[in-house]
Amino acid sequence: MAGRVCVVTGANRGIGLEVARQLARAGDTVLLTARDLAKAEKAAHGLGGTVEPRQLDVADRESVDAFARGVSHERVDVLINNAAIHYDTWQRASDADLGVVREALETNLLGAWRLTLALLPLLRAGRHGRVVNVSSEAGSLASMGAGTPAYGVSKAALNALTRMLAAELRRDRILVNAVCPGWVATDMGGPGGRPVAEGARSVLWAVDLPDDGPTGGFFRDGRPVPW
Repeated sequence: MAGRVCVVTGANRGIGLEVARQLARAGDTVLLTARDLAKAEKAAHGLGGTVEPRQLDVADRESVDAFARGVSHERVDVLINNAAIHYDTWQRASDADLGVVREALETNLLGAWRLTLALLPLLRAGRHGRVVNVSSEAGSLASMGAGTPAYGVSKAALNALTRMLAAELRRDRILVNAVCPGWVATDMGGPGGRPVAEGARSVLWAVDLPDDGPTGGFFRDGRPVPW
């Protein structure tokens, strides 16, 4: 399935960077994005393959619009909504700073939504689109409890968006799924988690789904996660 045009957000480090590395290694063209262009360029250096570093702040409508206008390819085959902020272990829903919650929603939910809408014409042009929303079990209502309210609520909302988009875009042959990469040893996840390559593999599973594969699901390592 090489030769695709893939957009990866928040790809200057962690899971996003590893996903970009593996896609480029497989022969795909990767638009590696970060809020800071210099960080995107540094991340892209040495990855090999065809990697185009781009500035993109998914929380900024003007940045998203400028990015979409700047895509020179006739299609986008894969969109990986990986950018996320505020794993807020320091607060609870009962004492939350709603400013932090609002910022999390702006990036983790609305950022993914905003970029998906901006790239929909290019995703439709590819006729085999894949949208992968990098979520978390923290957004699963089945296991949700106390803690990380900004992050958990934003990921639960991202899961809801996944279901809606999947139902609406099925006729365009665009598969939309949410993926939990698990607890991964990244700057956000902290030490002790699974290797980054394992978390990336879970994301890539959804990227590589065949046309008759599942859509509107929530998965970790290719297996369903309870909503």
